[in-house]
Amino acid sequence: MKKNIAIIMGGYSSEYGISIKSGNVVYKYLDSNKYNAFRIVISKEKWVYLCDSGEEVPVDKADFSIEIDGDKILFDCVFNAIHGTPGEDGLMQAYFQLLGLPQTSCNYYEAALTFNKRDLLSTLKPYNVPCAISYYLNKGQDIDFDAIVEKVGLPCFVKANRAGSSYGVSKVYKKEELSNAIDTAFKEDDQVIIESFLEGTEVSVGVITYKGEVTVLPITEIISENDFFDFEAKYQGKSQEITPARLNGEQEENVRKLAEFIYRTLGLKGYSRSEFIFIGNVPHLLEINTTPGLTEESLLPQQAKTAGISLSELFDSAIEGALC
Repeated sequence: MKKNIAIIMGGYSSEYGISIKSGNVVYKYLDSNKYNAFRIVISKEKWVYLCDSGEEVPVDKADFSIEIDGDKILFDCVFNAIHGTPGEDGLMQAYFQLLGLPQTSCNYYEAALTFNKRDLLSTLKPYNVPCAISYYLNKGQDIDFDAIVEKVGLPCFVKANRAGSSYGVSKVYKKEELSNAIDTAFKEDDQVIIESFLEGTEVSVGVITYKGEVTVLPITEIISENDFFDFEAKYQGKSQEITPARLNGEQEENVRKLAEFIYRTLGLKGYSRSEFIFIGNVPHLLEINTTPGLTEESLLPQQAKTAGISLSELFDSAIEGALC
């Protein structure tokens, strides 16, 4: 008997549109011989099942069910394709855990931790995971621009602490530019992280649980045409993404071991994609995404394809892992 799978997409953040694209790709490639797929669009205004006709059916939040032609439909599993809040920060994961409903991404605590860049880096610091020097700000706090420059240097990156897809990120070359960059970051979150600039090869490493085994996917090298790997570079073709990355043997071994170590140490499951910059042969962690993009052009599907894993196989494995 086929399983009912809810594919949740959308969300409450600036990544809403990207999430819709990811969710539609999952819907397209999910094995229809094994699963009945339902697109569930989550927004601040409403939670609805989106029919192929375009009709919207409200979701009953009490048990995450829908009603079609008088029949109540419950789901066997949720495929999480929401980037940003509430799908990547633990809120949906906690909700589904309360309902006893399996879902494909990591658990709520691990999601909240990895979504919070400064808490993530603080957690990994005792394990000697290399990363950039950082400075933290909360909204409403007095800002000491001299202290920021003294600690992280110039140029530096100003980032919204809890945001993705490079929303709220600026590269700053002069102290006078910090104020505007911080204001931009605060539009996305009330916490800001300012990091030293690391100059070196940037790579993205997918680590997933595939057919029950932790698997490190082929590494992607990122070469942005812009000043850094910003929204245009990620989603509008302003970058080269080379898979497998052009790394020497030591670099590849170091980053594969570190990415897997982080995945296992944090107790992640499902998909993850970690970003690193090399200083010499040493990879420095930038961030971890636990609901990465899943369009045909996204990095994780590119890496899976290079590994010989089709999108149908990739998505099927996530559901099977959640159900076991």
